[in-house]
Amino acid sequence: MDEIIRQRIRNSKTLLGPFPNFFYEKTPDYPQALFLEWFQVAVESSVHEPHSMTISTIDQHGSPDSRVLILKDIDNEGWYFASSSQSAKGKQIEINSKVALNFYWSEIGRQVRIRGNAVTMNKERSSKDFLERGKIAKAIALLEKQSLILQDPHELEEALTKQLIKLNRNPKLISPSWTLYKVEATEVEFWQADKERKHIRLQYNLRGEKWVKNLLWP
Repeated sequence: MDEIIRQRIRNSKTLLGPFPNFFYEKTPDYPQALFLEWFQVAVESSVHEPHSMTISTIDQHGSPDSRVLILKDIDNEGWYFASSSQSAKGKQIEINSKVALNFYWSEIGRQVRIRGNAVTMNKERSSKDFLERGKIAKAIALLEKQSLILQDPHELEEALTKQLIKLNRNPKLISPSWTLYKVEATEVEFWQADKERKHIRLQYNLRGEKWVKNLLWP
C-alpha cells in the first residue's frame, strides 16, 4: 500500500470550522421543522448536494447495508426517497422495514441521524415520482437490472437504447417496481460539531404521539 497516502489519511485535519451557532434551547417541538431550518442553513452555506443522504438497511442475513440516495421530500409524516422495489434495498426493506438515514454537511459541521420505518407509498404517488425523473434515469430504472452482474458494458448501452426508444414512443411509461418510500421516524438526532470536540447533540424520541427532546453527551 502507498505509505504516502496512508500518512495523509492519518494526518488529515477535521472539524476546523467556523461553524454556525446551535441554540438548542429554542428548537421546534418537531424534528421535521428543525431539519428544514438546518437544511436552509446548508443551502445558504453552499453545501454541495445537501439533499444527499446515506440510507442503511438490513439484509436477510442480518447484516447492515448502506448507500447514498437523494431526499425527495419531507413533511410532518416523514422523509421520502424512491427506488425500485426489486433493488437490493427494496428487497431488504420488504424483509425488514427498519432503516436509518444520515445527512452530513461537513462545511457547517452538522449531521442529522434518523431512525425509523420505511413505509411504501401508493402507486399513484410512486408513478408521479417516476415521471418526474430525467429521461436517462427513467430508462435505467426500466431496465429492472439494478445490482445484477454486468458481464459486458456494451450490454448496458444496447439495453439503454432500447428503453429510450420505448420512452420516446410512450413518455408516460412507468416502471412497475418503482416505489416511493416514506421513513416514519422514531428517533432523530441533530449533531453540531465543535472544534474542541464538545459537540452538541440534541435527540428527539417519539413517545406515543409526542416528541421528547434530550441532550446527549458528546
